[in-house]
Amino acid sequence: MTHIRTVPTEPIEGQKPGTSGLRKKTPVFQGHHYLENFIQSIWNGIGGVEGKTLVLGGDGRHFNSQAAQVVLRMAAASGAKKVIVGERALLSTPAASNLIRKRGADGGIILSASHNPGGPEGDFGVKYNAGNGGPAPEAITDKIFEATKTITEFKILDSQDVGLAGTGTVMLGDMEIEIVDPVADYAELMKEIFDFDAIHALFRSGFSMRFDAMHAVTGPYARMILEEELGAGPGTVINAIPLPDFGKGHPDPNPIWAKTLMDEMMGDHAPDFGAASDGDGDRNMIVGKHCYVTPSDSLAVLAANATLVPAYAGGLKGVARSMPTSGAVDRVAEGLGIDCYATPTGWKFFGNLLDAGRATLCGEESAGTGSDHVREKDGLWAVLFWLNVLAKKHCSVAELMEDHWKAYGRNYYSRHDYEGVDSDAASALMDHVRAQLGTLPGTAVAGMTVASAEEFAYDDPVDGSRSEKQGLQIGFEGGARLVLRLSGTGTEGATLRVYLEKVETDPTQFALDPQVALAPVIAAAEAIAGIKTRTGRSEPDVIT
Repeated sequence: MTHIRTVPTEPIEGQKPGTSGLRKKTPVFQGHHYLENFIQSIWNGIGGVEGKTLVLGGDGRHFNSQAAQVVLRMAAASGAKKVIVGERALLSTPAASNLIRKRGADGGIILSASHNPGGPEGDFGVKYNAGNGGPAPEAITDKIFEATKTITEFKILDSQDVGLAGTGTVMLGDMEIEIVDPVADYAELMKEIFDFDAIHALFRSGFSMRFDAMHAVTGPYARMILEEELGAGPGTVINAIPLPDFGKGHPDPNPIWAKTLMDEMMGDHAPDFGAASDGDGDRNMIVGKHCYVTPSDSLAVLAANATLVPAYAGGLKGVARSMPTSGAVDRVAEGLGIDCYATPTGWKFFGNLLDAGRATLCGEESAGTGSDHVREKDGLWAVLFWLNVLAKKHCSVAELMEDHWKAYGRNYYSRHDYEGVDSDAASALMDHVRAQLGTLPGTAVAGMTVASAEEFAYDDPVDGSRSEKQGLQIGFEGGARLVLRLSGTGTEGATLRVYLEKVETDPTQFALDPQVALAPVIAAAEAIAGIKTRTGRSEPDVIT
């Protein structure tokens, strides 16, 4: 017998969703009523869940299973009609987006802190995705945040945990729970997009690959699609079993945290192609034999070669990038005669462009790439896209990059992260730069002339909404650029992100170390922002 319990509660400070949901340390989410307050605030903020169908899943990190049970009991208590949940409460973020869209669900809850570390002392997160399958837009997250400030009670069903270890349908009170294979629907979508026969033939020809799932959610997806469907050799997918603490690793697919893969790809016996994905499967890293591909370059290459993929054979409607992402894709868009949009960081800003049919491909420098097939970035999709292109072009990753730069020029690009910076010091640094924006244009800094300086604001061309204070952007004559912003994805202190870009069109200069090529921009960043003095850091924590 089950009954609905109404539990009195009080607002908890700081439950403001960031660029992609609410992320905090796991013990915070495990605190008294913390998770329950936030879930009830989601229900209150979206106008209730009575009669609605929701999708639920997560990346398998510590507390994922327990949190899923709370969400199910609270959905049932508030009158939800049905919840479609991944087996063992697992769903990659793009797979969840696909399920919401495919099933016509009203929305979904994704339990993940994306690329942040997991475990008892790691990070946890909860994100609400809307009926289009994408992260809730600010109009919704603002309502959810307002609800966290006024909450007085939450409703939860008193019941035993629901068994999620096998597929099938069960009832929880009056609510139906459908437990689905987390991979099946996603794999079917990938078959509709890509030329699986061409990729299968590529592997049959002796092409070798290594995919590092980083003990995160994409392990089962990559094994089924790459090894079982496409014929990649056994062992192609490493670290394939999702673990609550990601094997004590940091599930962020970049050269720092995927060092084992990078060492192999730069070694004497490197496979032809390497890739990795993150905690919840929405990010990717692409690397060829002795050739790392930046996410900004990856987006540009995919845009330039999109017609080789069946789903994009008719051409692209447009492309979009986050403002800090390099302008490499802009040059491709110009060549193709299509629109290119620069949006604030956060995938939700791409949703309107995709829904309106204005863009087909989207990308962020933080290893996120995607298209109009879902409303999230999609790590494994990007890997399959690259495989499809390589299968058609019959060349190596390094050759493909060289040809691309010859056609469009090379946008040298790097991001310097200063993590866990004192929040007041980080804010003061941004204020210091902000105060210079009006006087910088026309001045010389580190041997370069400033052409423009602004605080980036975005006017959405679809709904007319305006997003202010989205990062400080300084442009130099010749196409170099410096961007500074504070990240919203961390859980402690502030992360200062410094983005550096320089355009090179001389083919004899395409093989430089990016940090060497970007030295003038790095010097300009220090001269303008005073990073070392203001943060007390002599160098970045992470360079990508």
